[in-house]
Amino acid sequence: MTHQFRGILALLLVTLVWGTTFPAMKDLTAYFAPAWIIFIRFFVAAVLLAPFLYKAGRDDLVSGGLLGVLLFFCFLFQVEGLALTSSNRNAFICGLSVLMVPLLGLVGGKLPEKRIALALLLALSGLTALCWDGGPWGLGDTYALMSAVAFALYIRMMEFYTRRASRLMALTAAQIVTVALCAAIWLLARDVPRTAIDAALDQANDWTYIAHGLRQYAVNLLYLGVVATAAIISLQSWGQARATANEAAVIYSFEPAAAAFFAFFWLAESMTARGWLGGALLITGMIVSQWNAAPRPAAVLAPE
Repeated sequence: MTHQFRGILALLLVTLVWGTTFPAMKDLTAYFAPAWIIFIRFFVAAVLLAPFLYKAGRDDLVSGGLLGVLLFFCFLFQVEGLALTSSNRNAFICGLSVLMVPLLGLVGGKLPEKRIALALLLALSGLTALCWDGGPWGLGDTYALMSAVAFALYIRMMEFYTRRASRLMALTAAQIVTVALCAAIWLLARDVPRTAIDAALDQANDWTYIAHGLRQYAVNLLYLGVVATAAIISLQSWGQARATANEAAVIYSFEPAAAAFFAFFWLAESMTARGWLGGALLITGMIVSQWNAAPRPAAVLAPE
């Protein structure tokens, strides 16, 4: 078995694990606010990855901090969307980030290539079929689309900063810690009681509620933090070091299909034939958008 084939197998496993994060987080939205889900998931991962910050360079810390702020909003929009729509629909729309990366070139006045125009047509057709199957476009879909745009910006920034990183894992750890800190600040700004009269009672009730949720959903939260974030990032870096960036991008394009598969078994969510057709068109558009694309450095695609 060649190193390249091992790398491809590793990335397939990464894609499958990322696919499970959509139903796992969707399950949590029934109890936790989105910011709590993000904070707990990334706090657990931050504790595990914190040793990589030892002797980290200032540039890596600053770059990781900037990327982490953007990554926080990527996940905030994604989980806000998950609370309002099905996990498989959210996954397909968020997956458009792969297509939006080359479309960002339009901002600089660069016309898209023919393959991008074809990919966009396929994606729009897929979205039409998907929305026809699951009801009209809603606020949850808008949040998912905002997440896709944010992830596309994140991928572009990752491409810039990973080329300048002294230690890639230090850069990654700085991002994860920053996401946890941003989620904590978001919670303090929005969830802390505002009135002195109710503060003590509200805080006691909040902590009781959160503690009960931590016990009830401990498996989900530990899985997201330990496996889907901390461990899978290491496997992703190992796999992308042995496969080309284009191979990685095409493999990651199948993440929405993996999410739909696991959502069926985890949450009993299902799609009709029209919905699967829409999903297939979206995935085809994502693959076409990466066909013969310019190579990108390792680790420029975002963890889900």
